[in-house]
Amino acid sequence: MRILMIAPQPFFQPRGTPFSEFYRAKAMTELGHKVDMVTYSIGEDVVMPGLRIFRTPAFPGIRSVKIGPSFAKLLLDTLILFSSLRRLLSERYDVLDCHEEAGLMGAVFSKLFGIPTIYDMHSSLPEQLENFRYSNSRFLWWGFNLVERWTIRGSRGVIVICPYLEGVVSGIDSDKPIFLIENSPLAESHKFISADKVRAIRSELGIEGTQVLVYTGTFEEYQGLNILYKAVAKLTSRHPSLRLLMVGGHPLQVKAAGEVCEQLGIKERVVFIGQRNPEEVPLFIAAGDILVSPRSRGKNTPLKIYSYLSAGKPIVATRLLTHTQVLDDDSAELAEPTPDSFAKAIEALLHDPERASKLGRAAQRKGHEDYSYERYMERTQELLDFVEPQVANEERAPTKIVTRQ
Repeated sequence: MRILMIAPQPFFQPRGTPFSEFYRAKAMTELGHKVDMVTYSIGEDVVMPGLRIFRTPAFPGIRSVKIGPSFAKLLLDTLILFSSLRRLLSERYDVLDCHEEAGLMGAVFSKLFGIPTIYDMHSSLPEQLENFRYSNSRFLWWGFNLVERWTIRGSRGVIVICPYLEGVVSGIDSDKPIFLIENSPLAESHKFISADKVRAIRSELGIEGTQVLVYTGTFEEYQGLNILYKAVAKLTSRHPSLRLLMVGGHPLQVKAAGEVCEQLGIKERVVFIGQRNPEEVPLFIAAGDILVSPRSRGKNTPLKIYSYLSAGKPIVATRLLTHTQVLDDDSAELAEPTPDSFAKAIEALLHDPERASKLGRAAQRKGHEDYSYERYMERTQELLDFVEPQVANEERAPTKIVTRQ
């Protein structure tokens, strides 16, 4: 099949949805299909057999886009709309794979061009307003909710990245085909890290001979990083060798986080290394003793959790649905989203290496059994097996002006 993927994100940048888009395209092309992606002008080019990237024109004055809803994103999405329309008028596609807010575009295009649309749902649109604290407007929430309902009902099927979203989709359309495909493939890279590389990176970072907590991911407010910093501040007097390695964050976020740590008296205990190439991140994870995810809001499973599972290290995470869809008390040390509770959870593992090791083994086993790349490919194939018969039977709308070459 020829698949048009509409990806209204900066592709590629090392953050959640672009990672998902990358691996969605990778799986589809590895399974023998061709993918054309329409995306923002912002982002690094990716070379992948079977993938062509079509970027929108640059919007004057917009050189970056933050995570979550924004006026800049609305402007860029307008360009996505017209660039996608141009693709559809230029070439014939068998199916549309539309991510996030592009799902509404796909529902409209499906009616205009007679092409099945799959909605790639990474989050609930109205809940983004709460998670990112973008607006308290009831009117805006109503609008986002209406868009979500139209999108789900206008799509042939929906991909969801966590069990919670299955319930959201079913609550809107109980008959809608749903495909649960978690964002797990990045975890596979842990298999190739040697002990020598781990020793070398710990030496390079100046954390050899210490007990290292590792956090990876964005520095957005909903990640709960202030919970983590305050928890570390509570532990340093009793655990002088404790260090915190922070992987991620753009320069302004790192600077602000450094100021918070200085105020808490832990600046010398925290190592910030900023955003890194995705291929490097598993090495920093492997360099840690305990992996942490202090997220304070949201319901979607953080991408980092799948990498954490694969690493075979003990995990400390908040006891919220965002984590408990994947983690339980047998595979992680779960804490309430407060500094006191998070500090106690970390300290429990520092005092009990045997339990820490047991949790790490259980986490790795869960990752291997439930979230392997093989399982990811199986679920992608199930989606495509659902789509292909519909493509064969679909009546093409006469608006197509170029036939298949």
